[in-house]
Amino acid sequence: MILPRDFYARPTLDVAHDLLGKVLVHHAADGLASGRIVEVEAYIGEDDPACHAAPGPTERNRPLYGPPGLAYVYLNYGLHYLVNAVTEAQGSPAAVLIRALEPVDGLELMRVRRSGARWRRGKPAPADHELCRGPGNLTMALGITLAQNTVPLTRPPLAIEDRGDRVQRVLWGSRIGIRVGTERPWRATVAGSRAVSSRIMR
Repeated sequence: MILPRDFYARPTLDVAHDLLGKVLVHHAADGLASGRIVEVEAYIGEDDPACHAAPGPTERNRPLYGPPGLAYVYLNYGLHYLVNAVTEAQGSPAAVLIRALEPVDGLELMRVRRSGARWRRGKPAPADHELCRGPGNLTMALGITLAQNTVPLTRPPLAIEDRGDRVQRVLWGSRIGIRVGTERPWRATVAGSRAVSSRIMR
């Protein structure tokens, strides 16, 4: 079942928690790929210095102010695409960054997408549990680019599904990969997942 828009129209930390165990699915021209969400981070409002909404509305962060349930995709440091789920009411800028997945569908396609990039850099192919470890790796593995920015997550080609998987234990900790707002424990992970970024949680 694809998650409805109402799922996202809630407090961001609640959405972040409940996204764990759900499945991000992308139907691309070269095939379908999906993964179980095992790591997320919340970014909430203009008073969150790490949120893209901190400077107020801009053309780049416009999706954050839009209706809940949209994808917010951006290019990070000119290198990697990152995908977020917009949350809360329209006009209240907030989103959940999807940081890691456990591959579910389309593993061979993911391997091709990831291995090609690593081969060009002279690195070995990643192990399966590393295919979608990290927000830039998962978008590469699933074929997500700026073309998916602002598309609804409530229908294909890009959607998040509830396939009935229940998470036994969720760990919360500080957000990583940022320079400000690191004191906020707004990163959530599925305990025991090998696909989660290597960092101590509590």
